[in-house]
Amino acid sequence: MTDEKRVESLPLTKTGLCPNCNKPSDVKYRPFCSKRCADVDLGQWLNEGYRIESEEENNFDDEDVV
Repeated sequence: MTDEKRVESLPLTKTGLCPNCNKPSDVKYRPFCSKRCADVDLGQWLNEGYRIESEEENNFDDEDVV
């Protein structure tokens, strides 16, 4: 089995649906259905729409920034 066929046989998501719009996922844009949905998700990350909570406190003061 070639690597290309192995990748195509992997499940796209648990449901096989795009996490943004619930349309069937496309192998090319895995796990999304299209470039648009992939770009929407990337935009969420870049605009801090998604956040991973941590228990660390921010030790930076505004005065420390140069």
